[in-house]
Amino acid sequence: MIGRKMPPLNALRAFEATARHLSVKNAAEELCVTPGAVSQLLKTLELNLGVKLFHRVNRGIFLTDIGQAYLPPVRNAFRQIIEASSRIASAEETGILTVSVTSFFASAWLVPRLTQFQNNNPEIDLRVVTNNQLVDFSRDGVDVAIRHGLGVYPGLASHRVLAVDIVPVAAPKLVDRLGRPASPADLTRWPHVHDAERKAWHRWFQSQGVEEVGPLRGPSFDDSGLLVKAVLAGQGVGLLPAAMVATELAQGQLVRVADITLLEDFAYYLVYPEARHDRPKIAAFRRWILDSAAEADHPE
Repeated sequence: MIGRKMPPLNALRAFEATARHLSVKNAAEELCVTPGAVSQLLKTLELNLGVKLFHRVNRGIFLTDIGQAYLPPVRNAFRQIIEASSRIASAEETGILTVSVTSFFASAWLVPRLTQFQNNNPEIDLRVVTNNQLVDFSRDGVDVAIRHGLGVYPGLASHRVLAVDIVPVAAPKLVDRLGRPASPADLTRWPHVHDAERKAWHRWFQSQGVEEVGPLRGPSFDDSGLLVKAVLAGQGVGLLPAAMVATELAQGQLVRVADITLLEDFAYYLVYPEARHDRPKIAAFRRWILDSAAEADHPE
């Protein structure tokens, strides 16, 4: 931890410019301030440090020995800031695009199509991170995210990518114990397994014309893989994308207990802060993923 308080940055800028020019007037012109303002900043810095940085002789100004020793680290610090800022600014245009996505969507839909994106945008390197939590764009270093839900995310731009077929599934032992449901309404009496938002089951019952549902209890999971494991363990009936449980259905580990439904309100959405809408690499990814989803919905 730094024991001494950081000197004022404006005073450090005045020192570096004056030391480089050995002229208060030229430093003032570079910094777009008056010579008097530069002189005041230099005095502030010397008072802050408790040392003399310049000799003032007639109308000339020269560095003291302490000033000469102080200049290289100050100049190097400003150089590092400039270089780091340039790298960040450049990264906004090209470089790495970090995409946060659920592991299921990444493996089932995104990854098999990435070759096309890379061929069309060779200057952008995708960094795909799998995460089922909500993203803090200001902290997590994520440029865009793809999430499954209703598409309402305050402060974020949201673009519907695609909806998926949803199928109610349960473990055979649960079906044997409760009996195969004769109608969708029968499932209101079953134990349920939920996703993190706990809204999908209510939407599904509404889509089936079942209005009086009441509270639906049961565990919820923010990870689709854990939700599948809970359903496999017989903890309840779950609503899952058909493609996600195709293997388990084919092998008899899970049983479909009602018809597949397309919940239009629930879909995968591309989201990012509204202020980033026009950034080139985000715009390129947005165009590509929306075009790819449209082609998947309407193949030639």
